[in-house]
Amino acid sequence: MASYINTEVKPFTATAYHNGEFIQVSSDDLKGKWSVMFFYPADFTFVCPTELGDLADHYDEFQKRGVEIYSVSTDTHFTHKAWHDSSETINKIQYPMIADPSGNITRDFDVMIEEAGLADRGTFVIDPDGKIQIVEINSGGIGRDAAELLRKIKAAQYIRANPNEVCPAKWEEGEETLAPSLDLVGKI
Repeated sequence: MASYINTEVKPFTATAYHNGEFIQVSSDDLKGKWSVMFFYPADFTFVCPTELGDLADHYDEFQKRGVEIYSVSTDTHFTHKAWHDSSETINKIQYPMIADPSGNITRDFDVMIEEAGLADRGTFVIDPDGKIQIVEINSGGIGRDAAELLRKIKAAQYIRANPNEVCPAKWEEGEETLAPSLDLVGKI
């Protein structure tokens, strides 16, 4: 897998289920704000609703940070609606659920499991310039944590605003950062 860090998202257009409607979403919608493309294997499964529900529970926090969430699977937008209507967990979702039945978007992010026609658990954080800043890919049985994703986004936003600093491991908003310099080499 090639590194996607600092690369631009490839152009796409797709139908999504969002707030009771089918809407069009494109790569242009990602520009000018922070975005998360959150790929998951399939609707009506097991780990996926726990992840999407966790994102829904933290959605207000993402929105306060100016971050839009886009969940993506190879299901259709009709399947997204049916899942939203039938699951208490998925019914909480307020972010767009992108349908990628052709698998083109999933392939462009290099998370397609070709033999299954499903996406790996891929998380891509995209900055306001449309460039990928964070990539996380988990195997199918390992769920992701929305709070940890939010922590990473806070760090990415801080670094964008303060390009001469870096955030150390486990950095939390408000904590000390590091200013890389020759004087700091070997002293951490």
